[in-house]
Amino acid sequence: MTRVFLLCGCLLGGSVYIAWASRSAAVPERTSLDSFPMNLGMWQGQDAGRFNDETMSVLRVDDYVNRYYATPGTPALSLYIGYYLSQHQGDSIHSPLNCLPGAGWNPVKREYLEIAAGDTKIKINRIVIVKGLDKQVVLYWYQSHGRVVASEYRAKFYTVLDAMRTGRSDAALVRIVSQAQSLEPAAEDEACRQAIEFARTIYPLLNRYIPD
Repeated sequence: MTRVFLLCGCLLGGSVYIAWASRSAAVPERTSLDSFPMNLGMWQGQDAGRFNDETMSVLRVDDYVNRYYATPGTPALSLYIGYYLSQHQGDSIHSPLNCLPGAGWNPVKREYLEIAAGDTKIKINRIVIVKGLDKQVVLYWYQSHGRVVASEYRAKFYTVLDAMRTGRSDAALVRIVSQAQSLEPAAEDEACRQAIEFARTIYPLLNRYIPD
C-alpha cells in the first residue's frame, strides 16, 4: 500500500512539474493528422466525421484522425489517433478503459500483445469488449518521442521523465477497433487478426505525425 501512495505522489508531483516545464517546450516539426493517408495498400479509408464540441471538451486533443478502413469483403475497422501537443492537468490522454464502460461496453478480456511492426516489435494493449450481442477487439498504445508504451502508468512515468529532461510532454494515443462478426471465439480471433494486420500497416507511418 505504501508503494501505491508513493507512486501516486510521484505522478501528482510530476503532473505539477509538467504544467510548468512544458510551457516552453519545443516540439519538432510534424505533419498534421489531417493528411494521414486515406488509402493504405488494400485498405480503403472513409472519414468517420469530426467530433462535436461536447466530445472535444472532454478529449481536449490538439490534432486527431477518426476514420474507418476496410479491405474488400471484410468489415470496416476504426482508427483513432489523438495527438496532444502538451499534457497539463485536464489536458492529458484519456485511457480507452475509462471511456468504454461509459458507452455501454463491458471489457471481458485484457492482455498485452507483442507484434512485429516494420523492423521492430512493439508491445500494445489488446482488450475484448462486449455490448449485448456485439463484440469488438480493441488494440491501443501510447506513443511519444520514438517510444511505444502499452501501460498507462508507464506512459505517465515517461511523460514526467521527458518533461524533466527535454521540457516536452507531447504524446499520442493510437486506437484500432475491429468488429467481431459474432460472439464466437473464432470470430474474435479473426477480428484480432485484422486489427493486428492494420496496426502493422500504419505503424511505420506514424513518426511523421508523432515526432521522435
